[in-house]
Amino acid sequence: MPLLTLANLPAPPLEVPAGRTVLAAIHAAGHAWWHACGAKGRCTTCRVRVLAGAEFLTPPTPAELRYRAAGRLGEAERLACQARVS
Repeated sequence: MPLLTLANLPAPPLEVPAGRTVLAAIHAAGHAWWHACGAKGRCTTCRVRVLAGAEFLTPPTPAELRYRAAGRLGEAERLACQARVS
């Protein structure tokens, strides 16, 4: 199972099953993580900075690309509700 290291999330790295969103994996591991729009990719409150394991994630979604173009999402950042493990 792929491991992700996320900024501001306590160690150890997060195990994320294939097909699951990063947000679902964070919650399944017992961590609280804000997501104001209900995990629909309409805001950036669930943003995570991926420190290791980004190669296991699906490509950025259209919502993430829009936020990047608007300068609201950095290159190493993903929306936890949109990023899935491939």
